Amino acid sequence: MRIFRHLISWIIALGLIALFIQATVYPLPDPPPGSVKLFDAPGQNIVFQTIADRSGVTLFEPAGRFFIAIMELLAALFLLLPFTRRFGAVIAVLISGAAIGFHLSPWLGREVPLSLDPANTATDGGQLFMLAVLMFAASLLLLVVHPGKIRD
Repeated sequence: MRIFRHLISWIIALGLIALFIQATVYPLPDPPPGSVKLFDAPGQNIVFQTIADRSGVTLFEPAGRFFIAIMELLAALFLLLPFTRRFGAVIAVLISGAAIGFHLSPWLGREVPLSLDPANTATDGGQLFMLAVLMFAASLLLLVVHPGKIRD
């Protein structure tokens, strides 16, 4: 049973790591503009600029975006190491829980615009919100599944 828990723990952790890395640095060669937390120009990230515009708090873009990106990279690092995996899962729960909170607030909404252009009304159809819910559930599951130390 312990081997099964280790296997499931690794699968969930690697999936969360991939999602955090994709959201933060987007390693593909041609990322869509406005979707890379660490490499977008100030004021160009769609999610954080939308939050800043609707809330009136300019701290969200770019300072909040960089803070969240660094926290996501730290969570990915902690998830990679088995002895810090629970701590990484706690950070992942906090990050994804905050994302869900912002999606449920009037500042962002469940459907994120695909462009900062006010004339373009296209949205993602709630995909980013569902991804946050999935990551929240996976992080909670990882807290439960990851085996602890063997006690004598």
